[in-house]
Amino acid sequence: MAKKSLKKGDIVRMNYDAYIADNEKLYDTTYEDKAKENGMYNEQYKYAPMPYIVGSGKLFPALDAAITAAEVGKRTVVEIPSEEGAGARDPKLLETHPLREFHKQEINPYPGLEVSLGERRGTVLSVGAGRVKVDFNNPLAGKNLRYEFEITEVVDGNDGKARAILDMDFGTSDGFEFEFDEKKVSVRMPDLVKFNQGWPMSKFRIVSDLRDSFGVDTVEFIETWTRAPAADKSAPEEELNPFGRP
Repeated sequence: MAKKSLKKGDIVRMNYDAYIADNEKLYDTTYEDKAKENGMYNEQYKYAPMPYIVGSGKLFPALDAAITAAEVGKRTVVEIPSEEGAGARDPKLLETHPLREFHKQEINPYPGLEVSLGERRGTVLSVGAGRVKVDFNNPLAGKNLRYEFEITEVVDGNDGKARAILDMDFGTSDGFEFEFDEKKVSVRMPDLVKFNQGWPMSKFRIVSDLRDSFGVDTVEFIETWTRAPAADKSAPEEELNPFGRP
C-alpha cells in the first residue's frame, strides 16, 4: 500500500509524547496512562489523539515539517534543539514584583505557580521580603526537545473536519452541529458554551480555522434560547403557611 502524503491544510489527529531531551523528562502526552505514571495527570484534560492542521504554523517549524513528512500509523521521532524550539532563555525576562501586586489579584504566590501579570504569563521562582521573582521566559526556553508522535487519522468529510477544529480550538465538539454551503459555515452552539468564559477567545481561533479550511468568507454562529415549559396550572396549589414555617 502506497504511503499517503500529507500536504498543507490537511487535518490530522495524532498521539504524542513530548520530552525534555536533556533529562528525558516527559512534559506532555496524549496518553492517560503515561500522564498518571509520570505524575502529570490532569482530570480536566481530554487524553485523546490531538487534532492539528498541517502547515498551520501553530507548532515549532521543525515539528510541523516532521508531521508533514510523516507516514500515517508509523511512530516518528524528531529532535528539536533549543534554538529551533522556544529559543534561548533571556535573563531580562526574570523580574521582581511587589507582593502586593499579587494580593490585589487575590493571588497567594509560591514557587512553581503560573501567574498572569497584565497580558504576560510567567512562573514564580521565589517569594520573600515582600517581593516575588517571576520568570516570564517560555517554560521550554533553553531546552532541547524530543517528540515521539504517530498520526492516527487523516480527517475526511466536512463534519469530521469541523469537529476536529472545535476539538483543537475549544477542547470539545460535543453538542455542536454544522451546516455547510459554498459561501458559509454555520455552527449551532450547545448550551455548554453560553456560560463558558473561554468561549469568546476560542471563537476567534475557530472562525480563522474554519475559514481557511473550508475556503469561505463567512462563519455563522447560531445560539438558541428556549423558554422553559410553563408550570402545570391544573395541579393543586399548596396551602401557604402564614408563619413561613414547615
